[in-house]
Amino acid sequence: MDVSRPQVLARQLELFEWSAECLPALDQGSIPRSGVAEASEPFTAQPEDRVATENLMEQIATRANLFRACRKVKANKGSAGVDRQTVHDLTEWLETGWHELRKELLDGKYEPAAVRGVQIPKPPRGVRQLGIPTVKDRLVQQAVVQVLEPLIDPGFSESSYGFRPGRSAHDALRAGSSYVEEGREIVVDLDLEKFFDRVNHDILMSRLARHVEDKRLLKLVRRFLQADMMQEGVCVRRDEGTPQGGPLSPLLANLLLDDLDKELERRGHCFCRYADDCNIYVHSQKAGERVLASVTQYLERKLKLKVNRMKSAVAPVWERKFLGYRLLSRGKLGIAVQSVARLKEKVRQLTKRNRGRSLERTVSELNSLIRGWVAYFRMAQAKGTMGDLDAWMRRKLRCMKLKQCKRAVGIARFLMSRGVERNKAWMLGGSGKGWWCKSLSPQAHRAMGKNWFNEIGLDGFADRYRKLERFA
Repeated sequence: MDVSRPQVLARQLELFEWSAECLPALDQGSIPRSGVAEASEPFTAQPEDRVATENLMEQIATRANLFRACRKVKANKGSAGVDRQTVHDLTEWLETGWHELRKELLDGKYEPAAVRGVQIPKPPRGVRQLGIPTVKDRLVQQAVVQVLEPLIDPGFSESSYGFRPGRSAHDALRAGSSYVEEGREIVVDLDLEKFFDRVNHDILMSRLARHVEDKRLLKLVRRFLQADMMQEGVCVRRDEGTPQGGPLSPLLANLLLDDLDKELERRGHCFCRYADDCNIYVHSQKAGERVLASVTQYLERKLKLKVNRMKSAVAPVWERKFLGYRLLSRGKLGIAVQSVARLKEKVRQLTKRNRGRSLERTVSELNSLIRGWVAYFRMAQAKGTMGDLDAWMRRKLRCMKLKQCKRAVGIARFLMSRGVERNKAWMLGGSGKGWWCKSLSPQAHRAMGKNWFNEIGLDGFADRYRKLERFA
C-alpha cells in the first residue's frame, strides 16, 4: 500500500506521542533512539522515504524485534555454529545480553563470527556448500530480515516466487502451467553455476544501497558477506558469495536477481523464477535460443554471474524439470523422473536391512517422508506413480521384516501366525533364495497384505494423494 509523506509524518508523530506517555513506566534502555518504541504495530519505512531509511538500525535493535527474531531462529532449529552454542541457549543469552547487543548494533561495532562450512550431497553428483552462522549471528540476521523484507519485498517482480512471504513453489508451478496452457511449450531453462557461492559483493551492496540509507546497516551486511568460513579446521577468507544457511542470504539473492526479473519484464517475457532457478516460456525453439544467448550475456556482463552452459537448455517443457515437477502439454503437471529416483533412494536408506532400526521406528520415519513428499507433489497427475511407489515400498518392508525374523524357524512361525499354511511357511523359511526374492513370494504377500500394513500404521502414497488431490 502506498504511503504519502503526510501519512508517514503523522504516523511518526503518533508513535512519538505514545512513547512519551509510556516513558515513565518503561526502562529507557528499551526505547529506540528514533522514538519508535515497542509498539504492537511498528512503523515500517517505505522505499521512497529516504529519511526513514537512515535510521533502520533503531528498528532492528528494538527489544521486540530481537525477541521476535529469537523465536523465529529457535523455531527453525538448525545446527550450531563455530562456537557450538545451540538454539536452546539463545533465549537465556538474549534475556541477559540484549542491552549489550543493542548497543553494539547502534554503535556499528557488531562483528559476526566465522561461519561453519558444511558440504552436503547435491543430486545427481556433486556437493552444495552451506555456511552455518552462529546462533547469535542468525538472530541478528533474522532481526535485519524482519525490517528489510517489508521495505524491499513489495518492489520485487510478480514472477519471483522463492523465499518470499505469501508465495511458494506451488505458485510458481501454477504460473508456469498457465504459460504452457497458452501455447508457450518451449522453455529456456537457465542454470546459474554455483550462484550462492559467486555473488559479487560490490554489485549486491550497490543494489542494497538503493533502498537503505543507514550506513551502519550497510556495513553490518557487508561484514556478514565477508565473514570467514571455517572448513575442516581451516579459516578461509571470502571475497564473494553469500553461502546458504543464514536467514539473510535468500533476501539478498532475491535482491540481486531482481535486476534479471526487471530486465525480463522490460523485454516482455513470460517467466517464473524461484531463487536461482529460472524458466522463460516462449513459442518456438528459435526464439528460445535467442533468449538464452541474450540473457546469458546480460547475467555474465551486468551481474557477473556464470551461466552453466552444460545444464542450461532450450527444449520442450516436458523434457525439462522445474522445482521437481515436469510440465506437460496443455499445462498439466507430472512428477519428474529425478524426483522419483531421489525418493526411492531415501526409502532405500530408511529400509536398509542392516540399519538396526525396529520396524515401528522405520514405519514412523517412512510416514513422515510420505506425508511431506505427497503434500509437495499433490498438484501432479500421478495416480499411477503413487500406486507403483506403494507396491515397491511394501515389498521393501516385506523384505525387511523377513530378514528381521532371521532364521528359517522365525520366518515360518511369523508366516503361520499370519495364516499361511504350515508346509508353505516352512518351504519359504527354508528357501535358499535371497531376501528380495522371498519378499515377492505368495506366502509373503498373504502374510503381509494390505491389512498388515494398516495394522503397523503405514501411510500409503496413493491413499494420502487421494486425500490431498482435491486441495491442489
